[in-house]
Amino acid sequence: MEYRLERLGTLIQEITGKLIVGGKVKDPRVNPFLSITRVEVSKDLTWADVYVSTFRSETNLERGVAGLQSAAGFIQARLAREMRIRQTPKLRFHADASFKEAFDLIKKIDEIAGENAPSALIAEGGASGVDET
Repeated sequence: MEYRLERLGTLIQEITGKLIVGGKVKDPRVNPFLSITRVEVSKDLTWADVYVSTFRSETNLERGVAGLQSAAGFIQARLAREMRIRQTPKLRFHADASFKEAFDLIKKIDEIAGENAPSALIAEGGASGVDET
């Protein structure tokens, strides 16, 4: 049963992602920069918690989640048509800030690496990093 729930979650993630990127969700709050990070389906197939992220600002994420929640009926109908299962889970969308946090972390690491690059080269013995003696 666990494998089935995981497979169903992956399918919901793929189809919902295609609807977002393809511009099928007409709500202006939903932009193609939204990404479905994961989907957790309840054991009784009643609910599917869909986690949404973006590398844009927190307000864009919150607006996008609200837009997706208002379009949940449309998305559920498309899921039912494409998945052909007896019971399509009701969708609940949640903001997932992990994508933005990871993006910011990488940016900070790049900044720190950029600041330390000249001193690291000097410590290694020159710009090439090879001892030319």
